[in-house]
Amino acid sequence: MKAMLGIWMICLVWIAGAPGVMAQPTAPLDDADALKGVTVGKVVFDIGKADPQTLPIYLKVIAQTHADLERQKVKPDMVLAFRGGAVKLVSGNREALPIEQHPFLEEIAALIADLAKKPGVRMEVCGVATKLLGVDNATILPGIKVVGNTFVSLTGYQAQGYAAIPIL
Repeated sequence: MKAMLGIWMICLVWIAGAPGVMAQPTAPLDDADALKGVTVGKVVFDIGKADPQTLPIYLKVIAQTHADLERQKVKPDMVLAFRGGAVKLVSGNREALPIEQHPFLEEIAALIADLAKKPGVRMEVCGVATKLLGVDNATILPGIKVVGNTFVSLTGYQAQGYAAIPIL
C-alpha cells in the first residue's frame, strides 16, 4: 500500500508541475511493458477523497491517465465511483460547505464536466452515501449517475475485470 501511495505522489508532483520536472524536453515515457497485448484499459477509480483542495489534483491525474492510454493506443474504459465524503464535493449545493472551499468546488465541477466529455469515461455517485450525508441526489453534478451502492458497483466492476484504484 505504501508503494502505491508513493507512486501516486510521484504522479501528483508531475501533474502539479513541480519545478524542474517539466523543464527538460524528453521523449514521452511509455508503459509498453505493462500494456503489452492490452487494447482496452478497464479501470474503476474508487473515490472517497473528501478534501476539496486535493481532489482536483487526482481528477487531473485521471484525465492524464485517459490521455496516456489513448496516446499508447489503448481504449480507455474508465469509471469514477464517488462515495463517502466525496459525494459532498460532487454536489452543486455549496451551502453546507465553507465559502473558502467554493473555488475548489468550482474547479472540481469544471474537471468533472471535462471528464464527462471524454470517450470511455463514466461517473457514478453512491446513493447510500448521499442519503447518509444528507446530499440531495438532484444536486449531483451533470454527467454523474446516482447508483444504489458503490460498494456493489465496485464489486461488479472488479468481477468484470476492471482494475480498482483507490483514491481515499
